[in-house]
Amino acid sequence: MSQVLVHAADMHIEIINTGSELLLGNVQNTHGAWLGRELFRLGLRVARQITIPDGEVIEHTLAESVRRSDLVIVTGGLGPTSDDITREATAAVLGCDLIEDEAALRSLEEFFATRKKVMAPTNRKQAMSPVGADILPNGNGTAPGIYVPPRLNPVRPCAIFLLPGPPRELYPMFLAEVEPRLRALAGVASDRDMLELKFTGVGESDFHQAIDESLAAVEGLEYGYCARISEVDLRLIGHRDAIEKGRAIALEAFAPCLISEGGISLEEVVLHLLRQLKYTLATAESCTGGLIASRLTDVPGSSEVFTHGWVTYSNCAKVEQLGVSEESLNSWGAVSEIVAVEMAEGALRQSGADISVAVTGVAGPGGGTADKPVGTAWLALARKNRATVAEKVFHLRDRNGFKKAVSQSALDLIRRQVTQAP
Repeated sequence: MSQVLVHAADMHIEIINTGSELLLGNVQNTHGAWLGRELFRLGLRVARQITIPDGEVIEHTLAESVRRSDLVIVTGGLGPTSDDITREATAAVLGCDLIEDEAALRSLEEFFATRKKVMAPTNRKQAMSPVGADILPNGNGTAPGIYVPPRLNPVRPCAIFLLPGPPRELYPMFLAEVEPRLRALAGVASDRDMLELKFTGVGESDFHQAIDESLAAVEGLEYGYCARISEVDLRLIGHRDAIEKGRAIALEAFAPCLISEGGISLEEVVLHLLRQLKYTLATAESCTGGLIASRLTDVPGSSEVFTHGWVTYSNCAKVEQLGVSEESLNSWGAVSEIVAVEMAEGALRQSGADISVAVTGVAGPGGGTADKPVGTAWLALARKNRATVAEKVFHLRDRNGFKKAVSQSALDLIRRQVTQAP
């Protein structure tokens, strides 16, 4: 393990995800994104990723991958059932036998014994491994992983890792068993420097046009963009001086739009700011259907800040729960500045929180008018002993995209009002 196989920058890596359920859409494949991030942290890049069904195709795909790769990671197919044949496929590609590993078998028996369960005979196959390969312990399940060193590959010196499919088993195994071996194989002494800046309130094309030429002029800087709904991420990679120059370019152009550095989400930023100020927060939602509250409460520790959340979808609910006046609804309609303001002030009054935010809008695809087309939304933020502020936004998207965009605008309104950013 001490000999460097291929330096990180030159290593060709492929990931093979196995499992018919991934292709049928029954299970979402999150392995590629997670493994990509972890490998990138080590200065390694994935050249190819493929998802294949269970069965004979595993052997054919692995045979192709090892001919052109320095490292192949296979996920799934290490269970006890008849369609779990990743071990057998790997042995066939290597032209070697499978043998029973005594330590792996004992670990399996202990796993079932501690749970007071009888181990089925089919589980015994999980202790099988290609001759000369290393068993990777699994502290979270029955399927041990397998590491095939490059010297065992008759085609070319390609390392192979066989990892279990369930994320709760795969991720800890990767960090504990795979990463140390990869560092040795690729000569990775330290993690690569990378900075991720999140921006909101600016479109990707405007963002790109404003700073791309300047970023390209920074020597030793690699950069990239990732656009999400109402958000643009800027990824800066390189040595620290180059990253700092790239950061300065981006902030000179878009400092007011900066959400966070280091990949922290907008909801985390908002909760952190309010926690620092010892403020509490309540929400009143119509068109977003509770998404703002959901995003906030997805963050651990949100109970220190978030107190109440109303989903007042109907006019009746707005009147009864938040005290919105029927006159305002009749005169201006539910999607209006005055109703958003009354929703926010009603939530502040009812909850006793320090800040409240309210949203009301036209999600579509129907319901729009010439004055209030689909995509229109009003936001309002109320604070104790301060004037309520309101903003009109327009997000022409499908319903889910509209809800996400409006929730982003509402959270950013809180951020800007608390920090007094423009």
